[in-house]
Amino acid sequence: MRLARDARDLRAAQRLRYTVFVEELGADGPLVDHDARLERDEFDDIFDHLLLIDTRRDPATLEDVVGAYRLLPSDRLAAGGRFYSEGEYDLTPLRQSGRKLLELGRSCVHPDHRGGTAMFHLWNALADYVLEREIEILFGVASFHGTEIAPLTQSLAWLHHHHLAPPPLRVWARPEGFQRMDLLPEAALDRRAAMAATPALMKAYLRLGGFVGEGAFIDHAFNTTDVCLVMDTARMSERHRDFYTRGRV
Repeated sequence: MRLARDARDLRAAQRLRYTVFVEELGADGPLVDHDARLERDEFDDIFDHLLLIDTRRDPATLEDVVGAYRLLPSDRLAAGGRFYSEGEYDLTPLRQSGRKLLELGRSCVHPDHRGGTAMFHLWNALADYVLEREIEILFGVASFHGTEIAPLTQSLAWLHHHHLAPPPLRVWARPEGFQRMDLLPEAALDRRAAMAATPALMKAYLRLGGFVGEGAFIDHAFNTTDVCLVMDTARMSERHRDFYTRGRV
């Protein structure tokens, strides 16, 4: 585990992202390089890129990076700069909080490394990053695959009724892609069905005490339905805090 050091490391992360987001999930974008098989955008240069590297793979092929996380601390934004998530969500409550923020995104693991310890290593390294920089609020968009809402009705309604962020942290999906999440009354919810359709990474944030913003955002270019997850480290339960900081204090 380490942060990307140079242009080659960044290209290796972009190659993994292409494998997962473009080839596997059908995403696209104006800066995606299909010939070189790189998923990239205009924000890559200002982010830190946390990498999980399989040293058995040849780095010359760009295939040695098997896990990645994109991280942007708020103190790195230049005056007038914006977070990636602001293309989908109004982040005014977070920006006005005066607290140290960290935007998370583009989390992915190579198909050959799923179901093992890859996410454990990524989460441990993320915890180190957060603690070293005294980050107070983590946030970022997390995605359901596809833009058809019917299969996501239970999940979105469950998130709205059980995990909606408190008003001081409640970001709002922008009108151009806004999708209501209160699609069912609470009495009609089926927790098992809701959780079965919720991505594992999203459930991991919720277990750590994460919240979601108001409304989902339909991202047709990326072929996803996004929610904005917000995690206030000060609101973590003691059990969740112990898990997140185990061996680091």
